[in-house]
Amino acid sequence: MPTTVHIPDRLLTALNQRAEALGVSRNRLIVQAVEQSLCNQTEWPAGFFERFSNVDPEVADTVDEMLQHIISNRRSKPPLSF
Repeated sequence: MPTTVHIPDRLLTALNQRAEALGVSRNRLIVQAVEQSLCNQTEWPAGFFERFSNVDPEVADTVDEMLQHIISNRRSKPPLSF
């Protein structure tokens, strides 16, 4: 299935160099990397969710404000609703 992914120029350059060195297409290298990542990470790291229970209230308010700003300024898709 065709998919568009935006890759920063610096990373794309490195990706092209690695694919060429390995003698595979850039697409194949990306597919292999995603497959490897999905196979290696079967669960969240220990303590991952616990870190969210002790968030500074000011930081939480700032994150909520930022999220609302992002949602209200989406252009390519309709705003999300929570």
